[in-house]
Amino acid sequence: MHMADALISPVVGGVMWVATAGLIGYSAKKIKEEGDNHKVPLMGVLGAFIFASQMINFSIPATGSSGHLGGGMILAILLGPYAAFLVMASVLIVQALFFADGGLLALGCNIFNLGFFPCFIVYPLIYRKIVGDNPTQGKIMLGSLIGAIIGLQLGAFGVVLETVFSGISELPFRTFVILMQPIHLAIGVVEGLVTAAVVTFVWKARPEILNAARNSIPIGKLNIKKVLLVLVLAAVIAGGMLSWFASSNPDGLEWAMFKTSGKEELESHESVHVSLAGIQEKTAFLPDYGFKKSEPETEAKPVWPAVDSGTSVSGLVGGILTLMVAVLIGLGLRQRKNAA
Repeated sequence: MHMADALISPVVGGVMWVATAGLIGYSAKKIKEEGDNHKVPLMGVLGAFIFASQMINFSIPATGSSGHLGGGMILAILLGPYAAFLVMASVLIVQALFFADGGLLALGCNIFNLGFFPCFIVYPLIYRKIVGDNPTQGKIMLGSLIGAIIGLQLGAFGVVLETVFSGISELPFRTFVILMQPIHLAIGVVEGLVTAAVVTFVWKARPEILNAARNSIPIGKLNIKKVLLVLVLAAVIAGGMLSWFASSNPDGLEWAMFKTSGKEELESHESVHVSLAGIQEKTAFLPDYGFKKSEPETEAKPVWPAVDSGTSVSGLVGGILTLMVAVLIGLGLRQRKNAA
C-alpha cells in the first residue's frame, strides 16, 4: 500500500507531509515524557523486523493480486502508539530514500495511512477494548484479527481519498473504492493472523512488554534479550531468504489501479514529481530491493523462488538501516530529556 508520487498532487502531498510531521513531533514529545530508555533496543529490532516482513508479498488466491504485512498493529501492541508511529515512520523513510519504495512526495501519505490508523485509532479504540487488562491467547487472536482488518480498511480508504482529492481522473472514487476495500480485507486477515502469532510469542515470553505498552509505563530493566534475539533472527531470515519467495503478483494497490485504469503505474510530468524522482534516483542505492542495473533487462518470465543476492542484501541492509534510524531517534529523545 505504498503510494507513488504520481498518485498525489503537490497540495495533497504537502498537507499530508505537514500532518505527518505534526504527529511525529507529538509522538516524540510523548516518548520523551515517558523517559523509557530501555525501550530503545526493542524499537530498533522491531523496526528491522517490520522492514524485512514487508518485503514478503503473499498471493491472494483467485485474484491475481498479493499483499504484504503493514506492521502497524504489531508495533502499537508491543511499543505503544507513540513509539510505534515513530518506528513506522523510520521504516517508510528508509524504504523511500534508499530503496525507492513509495514516493517522496507521497511519504507523508504512506506514513499516515500505515501508521496513524493502527496506532492512534485501532489500537486504543478497538484492540485494547477487546483484549482488556487481562490478555488471553483468544483475546489476542480476536483483537489482532479485527484490528488488522479495520486498520487496513481505513488505510486503503485513506489512499482512495488522497488520490481522489489529488484529481486523478483515471482512478474515479466509486470504482477505485469498490476494488480497494475488498482486496485489503483479504490482506487484513493474513496480517491479523501474523500479528496474533508475533504478539502471542512476546506475551508468553515477556507479558510485561504488552503491559508497559498498554499502560504507557517504562519496561525498566526487564530482561528482554530472548525476545530481541528471536526478532533479530526472524528479521534476518525474512529479509535474507524468505524474501525470495515473495509473490510476483501486483500488490493490492497496484491491482486495484490496474482494474480501474488498465495501468499498474501512472505517469506524471509535473515538475515537483520529476524533481523528487531525480532525488530518489540518487539516494536509492538498492532500487526495488536489488542491485542497480547498468542496462535495462529484457522481459522474462518470473522465476519462483526468485533467489537473488540483491534481494538478500537489500533485506539485511534495510533492516540494519531501519534499526539504526529507530535507535538514533530513541537515543536522541533520551539526550534531549537529559539536557532538559
